[in-house]
Amino acid sequence: MTSAPLSDPLARAGAVLTIDLGAVVANWTQLRDRVAPAECAAVVKANAYGLGVGRVVPALAAAGCRTFVVAQFEEALAVRAVAPTNARVLSLGGLPAGTAPDFTAQRILPVLNHLGDIAAWQAHARAQGTALPAVVHIDTGMNRLGLGPDELDTLVGDLSRLEGVDVRVWMTHLACADEDSVMNSQQLGRFRSAIGRLPAAEASFANSSGIFHGTAFHFDLVRPGCALYGVNPTPAAENPMRGTIRLDARLLQVRNVDSPMTVGYGATHRVAARGKIATIAVGYADGYLRSLSGRGHVFVNGVAAPVVGRVSMDLVTVDVSHLPDAAVTPGGLVELIGPNRPVDTVASEGGTIGYEILTSLGARYHRVYRDPPPPEVA
Repeated sequence: MTSAPLSDPLARAGAVLTIDLGAVVANWTQLRDRVAPAECAAVVKANAYGLGVGRVVPALAAAGCRTFVVAQFEEALAVRAVAPTNARVLSLGGLPAGTAPDFTAQRILPVLNHLGDIAAWQAHARAQGTALPAVVHIDTGMNRLGLGPDELDTLVGDLSRLEGVDVRVWMTHLACADEDSVMNSQQLGRFRSAIGRLPAAEASFANSSGIFHGTAFHFDLVRPGCALYGVNPTPAAENPMRGTIRLDARLLQVRNVDSPMTVGYGATHRVAARGKIATIAVGYADGYLRSLSGRGHVFVNGVAAPVVGRVSMDLVTVDVSHLPDAAVTPGGLVELIGPNRPVDTVASEGGTIGYEILTSLGARYHRVYRDPPPPEVA
């Protein structure tokens, strides 16, 4: 028996995630122009901050990006598969034991974070009979990854440790880039001092927010991440970046309620008066955070409606008592993230940051990609 063809996936979708690749490219281009003549890389770790590395990397590469940064080797493999052959792919997570041949075979630059990493890469280079390219991370105050002060002194005191290591970039990472913190200038001074003691190579300091501290922070290579995807890199000022996503969820049902009814798990929302509750098809399994329970808002036909009761695995309930019946019909779409609900606003209501909202975007959404416009012909 032949199965009947399925309906349009969009019609079946509980929620629709629209990803504007043109906006991602526009954000990168804006930053590229801001930091020129420094190079502007693109941080595409965590599946391009949830947007999809398989679509984001080719779009950025078509715009001219040639350095991509990830956190782990498996992420680097995914980038290498879709990036131009002349693109650099940097993996921030160091050199796990026994993996050096994988890095060279796949043309991935390891970011060496401690003297053990450097020694392992040097040994691999000697076995290959040639110097091998790498990036070396210097810790200037973050105290996560990178050569600490003692290891830096050891390296400077014995530069033979770098024989066979073709250092392409010295890098560090800002701890308080999105704040007006004295630590930013302190880290800048430490980084300048460190690279002044080391062999010449490119230097990389600024992340998204660091770019906006001025040219002193740009060096040779900047590494924006969140700003590419629309998160505000300047939280104390208006967001200079374009939003890149829109998330709409299906309105499943509307019911009339009245006191003393309650809504959702734990009966946490008590109905105070006659009204209407709408249930929409999204939940924490989709990355709509449980912390938005009783705190978040959605937009229904352009009007804000508060989330009431607990966000559950698959469903969210919102109070639409102030909306006319014609505005809240089952089957319609409700805006969760978009022009009326910027990602940073959603994050603030959920007690988190835009990074977490983006990287939590779930796999159940029906994804729609909007390609960048074709380049202008001169």
